[in-house]
Amino acid sequence: MPDPIFLEGDRARVRPVDAGSLWLDGGAMFGVVPKPLWVRRAPADGQNRIPLAMRCLLVETEEATVLIDVGLGNKESDKFKSIYGVSNDGDPTRLETSLEALGVKPSDVDVVAGTHLHFDHFGGSTTRGTDGSLRPSFPSARYVVSRGEYEFARLDNERIRASYMADNFEPLAAADRLELVPDGSEIVPGVRYVHTPGHTPHHQSILVDLGGAQLLFLADLVPTAAHLPLPWIMGYDVEPLVTLESKKRILRRAADEGWWLAFEHDPFVAWGRAVPPPGGGSGCTLDDIEEQALAPGAERGTSGPGQGPGKQSSQVRPGDGLNREEAG
Repeated sequence: MPDPIFLEGDRARVRPVDAGSLWLDGGAMFGVVPKPLWVRRAPADGQNRIPLAMRCLLVETEEATVLIDVGLGNKESDKFKSIYGVSNDGDPTRLETSLEALGVKPSDVDVVAGTHLHFDHFGGSTTRGTDGSLRPSFPSARYVVSRGEYEFARLDNERIRASYMADNFEPLAAADRLELVPDGSEIVPGVRYVHTPGHTPHHQSILVDLGGAQLLFLADLVPTAAHLPLPWIMGYDVEPLVTLESKKRILRRAADEGWWLAFEHDPFVAWGRAVPPPGGGSGCTLDDIEEQALAPGAERGTSGPGQGPGKQSSQVRPGDGLNREEAG
């Protein structure tokens, strides 16, 4: 197993957590982008699926240990896992096994913060026992979710119902373990939601004040580094034109302020530092890319951030205010 990676500042340390991987249709993942373009960045298998990580983020501050998103969980059938190419075996899933490798037990987590309630982001919030009963996966944690996202998830709309599974959040609500907050709320000091609608109307990215720098966990606003170009938007997004406006606003600010951008679904890139695109213009590109390969069987593309052989520059430049190292 490769050495764990992290970013650390005066206020917080962040570490990526492997919750497994899945394979989704490449056309759906890139929407209106023609396949000859996206396949150069994300090679597809014989079923036109591309590999995607389920990379959660552990944030440790003086006030709390926060886990951002929790992967798929252990409740889905073998048929479901076959359709979506899920690989998340562990004890009971890859998420818990990966946390253990970082020295963190489920009971150590104080807050679970969901970016939204889709099954690949919030499915690990509850665990099915051998007797079929459901229990919170993190016994000491408060579970925080946007109130608007929770209400949207309960609409039972034909367009969205396959993405929302009640067993992932309704048991928490029934047990009064689900804390519903307004869009853009602070989660703990130094960690807050940033409302980034489009994928869902109340989708939240999460901004972490590391102390000297900011890191934005993009979630499904920009699921992979290949989605950084402004019009590269998923077909899964319920409001793609709203996604476009969210990307313009967020990526411009990220580049202007030098934020770190963390990717939940990229099979190779954990994070990179946003910089203005060469020659100016909207959006951003990446510098100081940190790689973490999480999707077994994934092939590298031939273009785009984090592509090609080897690891790109990942050293923090002087003056960034961070202490970024490889953990031994």
